[in-house]
Amino acid sequence: SSQNLSEEFAEAARQLKKEAPRIQFGKIDVTHQHDLRKEFNIQAFPTVKFFVNGSREDPIDCKGVRKASTFISWVKRRTGPSTVLINSTDQAEAIIKADDLAVIGFFRELHNDSVEVFCETARDVPEMPFGMTASEDVCADYGIQKNSLVVFKKGTPVHNEVLEEGGQNKLGLTRLIKTFTLDLVTEYNIETSVKIFDVPVENHILLFTPRNLETFNEIYENYQSAAAEFRGKILFVLVDTNEARNGRIFEYFHIRDIDVPAVRILNLTSNAKYKMPADDVTLENLKEFCQSYLNGKAKQHLSSEEIPQDWDKTPVKVLVGKNFNSIIF
Repeated sequence: SSQNLSEEFAEAARQLKKEAPRIQFGKIDVTHQHDLRKEFNIQAFPTVKFFVNGSREDPIDCKGVRKASTFISWVKRRTGPSTVLINSTDQAEAIIKADDLAVIGFFRELHNDSVEVFCETARDVPEMPFGMTASEDVCADYGIQKNSLVVFKKGTPVHNEVLEEGGQNKLGLTRLIKTFTLDLVTEYNIETSVKIFDVPVENHILLFTPRNLETFNEIYENYQSAAAEFRGKILFVLVDTNEARNGRIFEYFHIRDIDVPAVRILNLTSNAKYKMPADDVTLENLKEFCQSYLNGKAKQHLSSEEIPQDWDKTPVKVLVGKNFNSIIF
């Protein structure tokens, strides 16, 4: 909520006043400041913008940051180094073990395009510590090839991404790393819905199923395996159809009891929905569906109720999705 963020924002301001007195904090109630709202194109609330070097032009948006500690990291990484330079294995271990998640870049040398992309990515992912090293010893101790980005979870490497020279996509890396703040498959509920929308992956796949389904374990295993293959490209969500509080999401996707288990993909930018053509939730079917969607070959699913029997009886015809095209066009 705005109130909650306002408190976290104030806490960050208090802490940074000691550490970085040059950074000023302010808040504006734009209900009374229409000109400012228009000038900075404020659409959603609360919005946090960071102005650099006294310029009103192109402030940086601070999105999805909700906690004072994360906000402090975000600001520090914008005003100073975004990653810690690691010279020894002890130093690396300290960073890896300090938090649940950590990201380390292992490089041949510290002045190339992939290092730059790594440092820019660190600015956009304040939720976890970033370190980088070009030390022969550190790379040898971890047995990791140079020019690799490694995500550590609870001290163990869980993902190794080879960084291409000059060709790495910063947004793609940011998406991939942010997905590690969620489980491989995230169950949809009131608490997780906020986290799900904070991760900048615009493609979401949803499995609608009751948890007490006889084949649930088998289906869920297939779903997790597919999630591992499409991490960073499609976000995998589980919706328990026995949970009454999920009613609105079933309505939105037009899911009925007889449809489950059902799988849908939602594109958050266009709100287009796609239905998995196969009924069986096998690993093969899931992979095929995800791949055809990413290749732009999946057919959009336009939900529609059945055509009423008396749709044609009166001068004003009753139209639903299924007869709209054929009658109108």
